[in-house]
Amino acid sequence: MAFDVARVRGLYPALGEGFVHFDGAGGTQTAAPVIEAVADAMRAATGNRSTAFVPGRRALDLVAGARAAVADLLGVDPSGVVLGPSATALTYTLARTLGATWRPGDEVVVSRLDHDANVRPWVQAAEAAGATVRWAEFDRTTAELPAGQYADLVTERTRLVAVTAGSNATGTAPDVATIAKTAHAAGALVCVDGVHSVPHGPTDLSSLGADFLVTSAYKWSGPHLAAMVADPARWESLRPAKLIPSADAVPDRFEYGTPSFPLLAGVTAAVDHLASLDPAAGGDRRERVRAGLAAAQAHEEAVFDRLLAGLTARPFVTVYGAPARRCPTVSFRVAGWTPARTAAALGGAGLCLSSGDYYAYEYFQAMGLRDTGGAVRASVYHYNTVDEVDRLLGELDRLAETEGTMVR
Repeated sequence: MAFDVARVRGLYPALGEGFVHFDGAGGTQTAAPVIEAVADAMRAATGNRSTAFVPGRRALDLVAGARAAVADLLGVDPSGVVLGPSATALTYTLARTLGATWRPGDEVVVSRLDHDANVRPWVQAAEAAGATVRWAEFDRTTAELPAGQYADLVTERTRLVAVTAGSNATGTAPDVATIAKTAHAAGALVCVDGVHSVPHGPTDLSSLGADFLVTSAYKWSGPHLAAMVADPARWESLRPAKLIPSADAVPDRFEYGTPSFPLLAGVTAAVDHLASLDPAAGGDRRERVRAGLAAAQAHEEAVFDRLLAGLTARPFVTVYGAPARRCPTVSFRVAGWTPARTAAALGGAGLCLSSGDYYAYEYFQAMGLRDTGGAVRASVYHYNTVDEVDRLLGELDRLAETEGTMVR
């Protein structure tokens, strides 16, 4: 069954404003069922979590519902789902918790391909513990992250390997399962940044081989909340810093303060939305989520292929990276235009694209691009179309005819 992009686009009220959104890597537009779920939760009487009265029980149900939804999205036990305000905040919590157990001589492996949210928390935790940081390097031409290098990077002193499942700069999808296997053979834990990968295809924690995986709901049509998942037994072995009276059970002890209950309703609705992307899919929500994301992935790949082919065919465009496996994301520059000026010109034409380093700090530093403005990023989501790609390419052709300062 063909992916009905017109039907899907009708589920996003913001698309009615007419902007073209190639900025999903920075945050997608919100699906209507999510908006409605959040509004409904805010209209209803809700108290803080309590079994004593109905509004308090509603809050408990909203938390449990969000855990169950994320569990179905990622193939995990709901008791292993830790909820929080952002992927960065959750990674810092885990880094501080694990880092408290590290000692001088211990080692941590991070990658120069990652978003800084899966780099700096580990680097800072290692520095605080006197541990050593070792760096996995990417290929400067292809933007691949060779899995083979981890055999040399990981030792018996390695305590953690942090790696992305999808680069938010180049789209590169590293061989996480092989990297995790190398790490586990040495007794190290693996934390995977799934923020950019989870929106673009079915995800399964065990298949990745990850001990921890983090994802952000606003990258898959939901609200600004995040989740970090692991086997409940893994969480049980960790003791984070926490308030004395706050819950001591797993996963609650890793969550600080009172959550936004209405936004948790939005998380559940966002997973239900993903489960609806393939109307012909049957089975439980986990099966429907996998089918929906698989259908969306096929659509995204077709749209992205047209985009990538169009960019690489234009001699005035420099495309960075050519990974064999990738999420539908690409960084590029236009000759004669700085990235910021390119993004602003495209924005003036109603095309939304990011520019800069998008927190892929190490990537752009290594490429020597960060001090000259980074690059322009185009990312495809399941509501994008080939017509929108053609509109973008046409606008780039127009920019190429305008004089500017040569930037390559």
